[in-house]
This record gives sequence, C-alpha cells and structure tokens, in this order.
Amino acid sequence: MCRQRISIIIMLLLQLVFLTYIIISTSLASQYIYVALSALSLVVALHIVVNQNEKTAYKLTWTFIILAAPVFGGLFYLLFRWQTSEKRVHKRFSEFHNKTKELFGMAPDRLPEVEKEIPDQTPAIRYLQKSANFPVYTHTKTKFLAPGEVWYEDMLGELKKAEKYIFLEYFIIEEGVFWDSMLEILRKKAEAGVDVRLIYDDMGCFLTLPKDYSKYLESVGIKCVVFNKFRPVFTGLQNNRDHRKITVIDGKVAYTGGANLADEYINLYEKHGYWKDASIKITGDAVWSLTLIFLSMWAAINNTDEDFALYAPNPDITSESESDGFVQPYADSPLDKENVGEHVYLHIIQNAKKYIYINTPYLIVDETMLSELKLAAKSGVDVRIITPGVYDKLLVHITTRSFYRELLAAGIKIYEYKGGFNHAKTFVSDGKVATVGTTNLDFRSLYLHFECGVRLADSSTISDIYNDFVNTLENCSEITPQMCKSNPISRILQDILRLFAPLM
Repeated sequence: MCRQRISIIIMLLLQLVFLTYIIISTSLASQYIYVALSALSLVVALHIVVNQNEKTAYKLTWTFIILAAPVFGGLFYLLFRWQTSEKRVHKRFSEFHNKTKELFGMAPDRLPEVEKEIPDQTPAIRYLQKSANFPVYTHTKTKFLAPGEVWYEDMLGELKKAEKYIFLEYFIIEEGVFWDSMLEILRKKAEAGVDVRLIYDDMGCFLTLPKDYSKYLESVGIKCVVFNKFRPVFTGLQNNRDHRKITVIDGKVAYTGGANLADEYINLYEKHGYWKDASIKITGDAVWSLTLIFLSMWAAINNTDEDFALYAPNPDITSESESDGFVQPYADSPLDKENVGEHVYLHIIQNAKKYIYINTPYLIVDETMLSELKLAAKSGVDVRIITPGVYDKLLVHITTRSFYRELLAAGIKIYEYKGGFNHAKTFVSDGKVATVGTTNLDFRSLYLHFECGVRLADSSTISDIYNDFVNTLENCSEITPQMCKSNPISRILQDILRLFAPLM
C-alpha cells in the first residue's frame, strides 16, 4: 500500500518538474512557450472574472494565483477545471440522476400537508422537493444517535437483521475493531444470499486500506466499487470526493451522519482527543430516498443499468410506519449547479426567529453564508456555533479561527469543544427544524464533495438534537474577543489562509 502511494506522489512531482523545466529553460522554444502561457493566463483570468457560475471567493483565489504566477496560473486552472474526461463524468452522473427522478416521485405528495400544518416551513421543503427533487415524507420515524458509540451499537444490531440487501457508502474505512466486527457481519450475510454492496472513496481511504482492497471484499462475497480512484494526473475531478456516509438495510432502515467506519469515530482510540459525532437513523417511507441516492451513485460509478424499482420496499409495510413530523433526506453533488447542502443551511438561518445552534468541525464560509449568519444575530436571533478545540488539520483550524472576530462582533456566540474533536454536522432552530448529515461548513463540503443529510420539520427528534447541543456546551470553552487578539504576523497568516480557503 505504501509503495503505491509513494509512486503516485513521485509521478505528480515529476510532472511539476517537467513543466518547470520547460518554462525556465533558456531555449528559443521555451521563450515562445513562456509568452504563450502568459497570454493564456490573461485570457483565463478574464474568463474567471466574468464567469457568473463561479463563487466570488473562487474568483479571488484563482485571480490571485494567476497574478502571483502568471505563467503557471492559467495552465494550472485549465488542468483543474476544463477537461473532456471531467465533462464525460458530469454527463454520466447527470444521466443516472435524471433516471431516478421518476422513482423519487413514487412517494405520495405530502406538500399539501406541509402547507396546512407548518406553512412557515413550506418554502424550504418545497425547494427540496420541486427544485432538488428530494420529496418530503411522513410515515417515518427518526432517532438521533450521538456520540458515535451509540450509532455503532445500533447499526450493528440492525445489520444482523438484514434479509435482502445492505448498501454502504462511506468516505473513510479503516481496518480495526469497528470495521472488523462489521465486516464479519457483512461476510456472513453475503454467504446467506443477502445483496451486500459497498462504495468507498479512494482518497478518503488513501492511507487506511491496502491496495486493491475492493478485490478482497469481492472474494468474500461483498460487491464493492471504489469512487474516483486517485491517479497521478492533475485533474479537477480529484477534488470531487464522495464524502457521504450512508447505510441502508432492506429499504426499511437507513443511517447517515458524520461518522465513518473507523475506530476513532467510536472512541476506541484517541486520535484527536474525545471524538464527538452525530448520526441519524430513519425507519419507514423516507428510507427510499437514501436507497435511491446510493443506487444512483452505484450505477454512475459502474456505468450500468438496473431496475432501481426492484429495491423499493413493500408499500403495505412502510405505510404502516408511525409518522413523526416531516422527514426529507437529501443529497448534494458538485457536478451540477445546485448547491443543495448550502441552500438547506441558508433556509434554516433565514427562517430562524429565536435561535440557531450549529455543530461543525470546520468554519470556513463564503460571503453569502457569513452575511446570513451575521444578519440573523443582528436581528436578535441567538446564534451559537460549536467548533473543535483539538484540530485535525492545523491550517484549516487557523483559518476557522480567522472568522471568529467578525462573527463575535455581530453578536454570534462561538464555543470550542474542550479536549476533543467535534465532528458533528448539525443545525437546529426554534424547536421546529433541524438537519443532521455529512456537510461541513467549508468550501469542500459545500461545493466540491458529494454529500447528504436529513432535514426534519415538526419532529420530536428535533428536541433530542437541541438537548445534545445544550449538553455539549457544558464541555466547551466560550470564545471571547480578547481571545481572538493576535499579532500582525498572525493576522497576515490568517488573511492569506482565508484567501486560499476555497482550495483547502
């Protein structure tokens, strides 16, 4: 495994060395190349500035790169953004997404009930159903599971009950007590004829799984595909990772949330102190959406065609599920222009009247999210955010802290989780709405990764999410303006890191 990783890194470095040699060479050909690449950078910079589909933060970052490196900058942008292979992938994923639209429509239309019972939540729910194509469900029960140890025990119990199929989609898998115990169940279920499928992200598992681990899983009866295999070629597709965490069992039970399949997520060892995470369990009609989200990804990776409707649960069984509010699973893709995860968060912020409580491991936001958070606080909404006290990535943590001064000045309260890493991604507001999922408050999650989550409205589970946040505050340190004071060198470093935040 280590040898393969090192060879990939070496090949990437060799490409950089080759490009550098061509440009700094004193030959006549290199001089022509220098002029051509400089002209290309100018054209690319103009394109970036006028591109209406690009976020302002991305425009500033790329424009600065081109100004700082006028020869490399434009070429670097093109290598990352404009490639025929990337366009082909976009097209394939769009085809499978369109294929599932009718199947999402198999769910009864609950919008009239929403409009009648919770009219203030109608715009946000209508957006997810009509524009993003993720229907809202009743006849669904949800259970908030925190921390990771609670989710682990609950999920293992449900896996043992599987009779037809188990679908798993995770960013990180690492061999250890957690995965080994889960793998034993999956292997036995596969031997008993259960359709067991697994998707894992190659970058997420770059250092945690052996080379060709998918072949080993296939040998024990588990169907496995690796998302976006890492290759030693500069390409924007390497930025698009499958950050989702999904478990679906027989179309009856599903899970999603922040936790991956590795020991630190259930505190079997301390990687960054105590690991605080959050997941949600769904039973009933809404499981169908997470089933389709998984199947669409599976088909797009394999480029295969199968009848997704075969995996729909018996409607006579699911319709018997007890209702607890309105449940709306959703997914986000970087390959379209619809920033679903961001819009879910913005709707919650914009509609808040009393409070918004947020858990996030990273707080690196663009001007839109920053403005909405500040406006809510200035309008009298109690806005509180918990971030980690122990970091997993130093530069990302410094960048997160660079936003503190501005947010505190607007009246937002910020807390850092003491002695550990807060990896939960939850929003809860006014006792009426909440979301639990995989989307961090950073550029990668909001714009570059495949993500998912579950939005709850008028559900009893919302109070559990609220209570978890309030209880977590007891193990947090509140950030004060005095704590954010820094010397000029630190301020300059923070400003530079914020400039490059879209690429982190």
